[in-house]
Amino acid sequence: MTKIAIKGVTKIFGRNPERALERLSSGAGREELLADGNTVALRDVTLDIAEGEIFVVMGLSGSGKSTLIRHINRIIDPTSGDVVIDSVDVRKLSIEELIRFRRDHLAMVFQHFALLPHRTVLENVAYGLELRNVPRKEREQQAMRWIEAVGLTGFERQFPSQLSGGMQQRVGLARALCVDTDILLMDEAFSALDPLIRSQMQDLLMELQARLSKTIVFITHDLDEALRLGDRIAILRDGEVVQMGTPADILLRPADDYVRNFVKDVNRSRVLTVETVMQPPPVRLTDETLERALAEMQRAGAAYGYVVKGSDYRGVVTEAGLRSLGVGSAHALAEAIEAGPTLSPDATLAEALPAALSSRYPVPVVDKAGALQGVLTPSVLSEVFARDANDGGREHSPALGSEDA
Repeated sequence: MTKIAIKGVTKIFGRNPERALERLSSGAGREELLADGNTVALRDVTLDIAEGEIFVVMGLSGSGKSTLIRHINRIIDPTSGDVVIDSVDVRKLSIEELIRFRRDHLAMVFQHFALLPHRTVLENVAYGLELRNVPRKEREQQAMRWIEAVGLTGFERQFPSQLSGGMQQRVGLARALCVDTDILLMDEAFSALDPLIRSQMQDLLMELQARLSKTIVFITHDLDEALRLGDRIAILRDGEVVQMGTPADILLRPADDYVRNFVKDVNRSRVLTVETVMQPPPVRLTDETLERALAEMQRAGAAYGYVVKGSDYRGVVTEAGLRSLGVGSAHALAEAIEAGPTLSPDATLAEALPAALSSRYPVPVVDKAGALQGVLTPSVLSEVFARDANDGGREHSPALGSEDA
């Protein structure tokens, strides 16, 4: 379900944006408009952001990503185009309606924390509720819950100047979450932090998102951060979207040389998850006779079969194992099941490597509910590692680009 729809948004800063828009529509280039004192910050940007996803907008400095996020809370109005949130066209809201809409639906985490220096941690976190006229006792109780959630218990009476940068950003995150809006806007929220603290904040955000399922629009210039956090990613260049897709789409199917150069140095095995490259199991067997199981495997030309009961994964059987029990005997299929490693869909390929090396057959991928999702084949895994070692992803692999991948 679409939560935020950005429809054909163009933003031009300058002396005469409307006239510049006409010239842009007639084929004038960015350089021509710039010479006349107009800057094209965004050009015909269309994005559908789904409810409950972390949607990352990334690009280099000047690509338009921060301008874009400011259209969502209407700090900036587009020169043309629309921004629709939950079927509400924010361009049509009056100033009073916009203030209420922001208060009820949008919260923001800034790059440089934007904390109130004369207020304590508790008072900063509760500030949004104070603006809503929530009684003091109630707002402080809610604020304390979020202070605990971000790991700052015991610091609630401290002032921002007494905290490290990472702790200040935790306060900013707690403040945004405390008002319990549907949408969280994060503009380069972690870029001012050192690498270790940044990684910890990313962990915290993903942990909280697993519980809260907010719609998060996250702005960053850091590809590793985008790949780690994003359910989907939009890459901007000179105000235009050059590619949008999942991290796997971006890594395995770059749209052009610009994106290809972006991702060429990424270690895919540490970013891609098993889910992105797993394939369907060659044979899925239910509780049945040895003869039927063997016939099914022979029909598929498979030496291995993956046994399920209902939605539960039971294990692997081999053709040799079935024959050793004796076709036509009274043995049950369950007696041929072999124990072996399984993988989680969200494990990285680097994490999956030991299991893949120790297994005689494609490793089954089993979700948290115990259901068989697919298998990880050695050939797919070796392709990813070979590409990392040899060409940085410049050549597209048919196996990784297939629908089954």
